[in-house]
Order: sequence, then C-alpha cells, then structure tokens
Amino acid sequence: MSWLLALPFLLPILAALLTFLTRGKPCLARTLSVASCGLLLLTTLSIFALVETNGILAAQMGGWPAPFGITLVADRLSAVMLLVAAVVGLTVALFALSDIDAHHEQLGFYSYYQLLLAGVCGSFVTGDLFNLYVWFEVMLIASFALLVLGGERIQLDGGIKYVAMNLVSTLLMLTAIALLYGLTGTLNMAQLHLAVAGIDNPLAENLLAVLFICAFGIKAAIFPLFFWLPASYHAPPVAVTAVFAGLLTKVGVYALIRTFTLIFPAGDNLAHDILLAAALLTMFTGVLGAAAHYEFRKILAFHIVSQIGFLVLGLALYSPLALAGAVFYMVHNIVAKTNLFLISGTAQRLTGSFELAQIGGLYRASPLLAALFFIAAFSLAGFPPLSGFWAKFLLVKASLDQAAYWVAAVALVTGALTLFSMSKIWAEAFWKDHPQNACTGLATLTSADRIQRLSPVVALALITLVLGLVPQPFIEFSMAAADQLLDTGDYLEAVLTPPTN
Repeated sequence: MSWLLALPFLLPILAALLTFLTRGKPCLARTLSVASCGLLLLTTLSIFALVETNGILAAQMGGWPAPFGITLVADRLSAVMLLVAAVVGLTVALFALSDIDAHHEQLGFYSYYQLLLAGVCGSFVTGDLFNLYVWFEVMLIASFALLVLGGERIQLDGGIKYVAMNLVSTLLMLTAIALLYGLTGTLNMAQLHLAVAGIDNPLAENLLAVLFICAFGIKAAIFPLFFWLPASYHAPPVAVTAVFAGLLTKVGVYALIRTFTLIFPAGDNLAHDILLAAALLTMFTGVLGAAAHYEFRKILAFHIVSQIGFLVLGLALYSPLALAGAVFYMVHNIVAKTNLFLISGTAQRLTGSFELAQIGGLYRASPLLAALFFIAAFSLAGFPPLSGFWAKFLLVKASLDQAAYWVAAVALVTGALTLFSMSKIWAEAFWKDHPQNACTGLATLTSADRIQRLSPVVALALITLVLGLVPQPFIEFSMAAADQLLDTGDYLEAVLTPPTN
C-alpha cells in the first residue's frame, strides 16, 4: 500500500526531473507534463475508490512503525483533495499548452509546475507535522519560482511580498512544531491526538494552537494575514495564477482542518473562537476588496480571500454539518475558482487587457465563453441550483442550527456582494460593447488554441454543473468525511495499529 500512497508525489517529482532534462525539447516536455498529470489523475482515482471501499489507508515508509517512521495516510478528506488536485493539475496543464510561451518553457516552467503538484499532494497524504512542513517548503520553492519566472518587474514585486510572508509562516510553523515536540515527544498526528489530550497545561496548549493558526493562516490567507495574495496573484501568467488560486490556499485550509480536528479537537476553546472571528472578517473584507476593484484578476484574487472565510467558518462552527459544508465548499471552490482564472486568461487573449474598462463584447464574440463564465461565476456567488448554492446552504444551515444568526447573516451578505462583483464582470467584460470595437472573438485563435484553452474550461464547468444539479451523492460523501474528522477512532487505528503479517 505504501507505493500507492507515495505515487501522488513521486509521479510529479519524476516528471519534474524529466521535464527539466528535456526543457530544450519543448514538445517532449509538454507531452511529459500532460502525461504525468493524466497518470496522477488515475492514481488519485484509485486511492479515492480504495478509501471508499476499504476505509482509511495508512502506510509506514521503510517499514518503521508509527510513530517513529514516515506515515502516509488517506482518509475521505485527503482522498478527495488528492483527486481534485489532480483534476486541476491536468486541466491547467492542458491550458498551459496555449498560455505559456517558449521563453517560460525554456526557463523550466513544466519542472516547477510538477514540483508544485508534488508539494500539494505530499501535504494531503502526510501523517506527521514535520513532513507537512517539508511539503510546504517544496510548494514555497516551486511557487516562488513560478511567480518570478521571466523576471518582469511586476513579478519580482509580487514575488518579494509573497515569499516574505511565507517565510514568516515557515518560522512560525517551525516554532510551533518544535514546542509541540518538546511537550509531547512526537510529531505523528495520530500520536499527537493522544499526547495533546494528556497535556495538563491549557496555557501552553492555547499558545501552540494560536501559533499554528498564524502559520497556516498565512498559507490560507485568512484575515488579517491575506494582503500578500492580491498583491502577487495578478503578476504571473494565467496558468500559474489559476493553479495557485485553486490549490495553494486550500492546502493551508486543509492543514487547519487537520490540525484542529485531530491534534486540537475541542470545539469550544480559544482557538476556535479565533477561527470564527477570522472566518467572518476574511469573508467580509475579501468581498469588499473585490467590490472595489475593476481589474479581472484582482477581483478574482480578492474573492479567493473571501471564499477562504467560508471554508474556515465550517471548521470554526465545528459540527458535522458545518464540516461537511467546508468539504463540499472546498471542492466546489477549487473547481470554480480555477475555471474563472482560466476564463480571465482567454478573455485577455481575445481583448488584450484585464482591465474591465478596456474590454467588452465577449458575449457576442464568444457565446460559449460567456456561458462558461456564467456557470463558474454564479456558482461562486451561490446562485441556485449551482454547486456554490449547496455549499453555502450547508454552512448557513449549520449556523442556524447553532443559533448563530449573525454568522448566517454575514454569510448571506457576503454572498450578495459576491453576486454584485460577478455581475460587474459580466456587465463590463461580456455584455457591453468593446470600447474600441476591437474584440475579434475566437476566430483570432488557432484550432489548437481553442482546444487547449476551452476544453479545460468546459471540463471544469461540467464538474460544477454536476455538483450543483446532482448534489445529493456528494453531500452524503461530505457528511461521511465530516464524521471521519470528528470521530478519530478509525484514523488512530489505521495509523497506530501494526500491520498483521
């Protein structure tokens, strides 16, 4: 079983090496990148099916028993995160065939892209905090390289802000890990669940919890630690921004969910109060930033921040329904947000700008692109019956069930402002006439460009439609994933029970 759980990060690492060696042959490098993402999708599908059939999977690398060796674990949450990461990886890799120019290819785009996917997948399957830190650093190195690849001034400016805040996150995470190891003598997450429960020091426990909130909160871009994201996500090529938007902050949210359901599980302590306040402020400040901007990517970047608030809200409410809402929302948001950035890239290719005042006429130039934007954008806003509606419905219902009426009110107001922002893009970019009547439509794209740009967008839009029109199976899956997070018995048994010969 260890080889199967290791494949999600071994495949991209191998692909990163091969694409680096073949970067002088761009056609071969492109083929290797797409093929690796296809294999990653098949691998994660297999893991997802096995978790659904056999329950939680765990493996000890090198045969060392937990908690002494490197543990790999896949439960429902990590299995679905691996699967959706593979979907995003493949769709963005296809889009990159048209979006990434020869100069970026020569500089090693495909190698860094695969290394980023390795860091993301490694974070989802690791079973100990130290290796979570290692995979976070892999992601940081790869994402910084992708952010500044090409060396343009705007990229370097965004990259400095990005790496500075993430280095702060790294220092906080290392400090928290060291203190936790000093208190418990272990970094295995399953063993930490038992060890932390035996600590009779509420002050130390709360301090550690706050340190982890700050460390992972920077990665997730929660309030007030999010300013690096809108300052940097508009700088790189669209393919890079799309995979960043879909996956990077979600790894931070995943780490928060894993930490505060497994290691610090109590739902009524200081940490969860902080998470609730941060979630509401993240939702509201993010959507206000989106409402104030008129640049396509900056609007979407602020919406990343706002939507992270909904995810953290599910954790802060800490009920089965709330956590199920967070799981559903995570998958919906990864798909919709990635798709919106891909659509913004095609809109810029057709009109020559990301500024809403300088583009327009896209509805007449490309009705298909307009329809795809409508699906992704109004799903993000929670428009029924698209996937975002069901995700927000679960979270609002969880709030009402706990009589947290003001929490539900903030969520609903945020949804209304999200709809306003998406309507602004629709009216400016798609509905109004182009200011210079210069939008020539998809006829300016080659047949290969149309396939490479629109097929990933169509695939992601179809996933959004399926999640929205047939939500019941995935709501049931999300409830089962939430039950696993709250009832840690199966996780502990899978990790800590020695395998039988």
